[in-house]
Amino acid sequence: MKNWLQSVALALSLLISQAGAQTPSTPAAAGQTATAIFAGGCFWCVEADFDKVPGVLSAQSGYTGGKTANPTYQTVSAGSTGHTEAVRLTYDPRIVSYAVLLDFFWHHIDPTVKDRQFCDTGNQYRSAIYYNSPAQKAVIEASKAAILKSGVLKEIHTEIAPASTFYPAEDYHQDYYNKNPLRYKYYRLTCGRDSRVAEVWGTKN
Repeated sequence: MKNWLQSVALALSLLISQAGAQTPSTPAAAGQTATAIFAGGCFWCVEADFDKVPGVLSAQSGYTGGKTANPTYQTVSAGSTGHTEAVRLTYDPRIVSYAVLLDFFWHHIDPTVKDRQFCDTGNQYRSAIYYNSPAQKAVIEASKAAILKSGVLKEIHTEIAPASTFYPAEDYHQDYYNKNPLRYKYYRLTCGRDSRVAEVWGTKN
């Protein structure tokens, strides 16, 4: 698995260069940050996972991808807004690249299912990647193609769409895994998130 990931990373770096995206030869200026938006089911879990990644400055839970203005947890969880539970990352591109964040995301979700993630079902729990620029879109499409070509996954249902308005979730959802560690750990365990990820990818995170 490690060797495969290294090969994918190399292939992606070449594709990014061809697409005209930022490469290590053109580093980000000091103090410059970038954003990335991912939806992978329960935003508590996605936020907790990305908070462990060096270079991620903040991870904010919220709602995006739908058309309803000013959604709430109640309206989104009812499944009528079109929004997903998502996480917006602010990161330092001098420390971690978008391609690395994307690869991390793939390997912490189940891309093989539609309109669900683990124990949570419904369109609001679909996995999705929301791109902020043509360069990000190119990286996403190249990454998806590389995974399918590798044969590790036979299908990917993760939505790829342009970023739209991101609505921060209520305060009690932010940093939930630290505020309510016992409830969070119980939820994550009983939902089977980590065991399913290991099954899908054939590895342990």
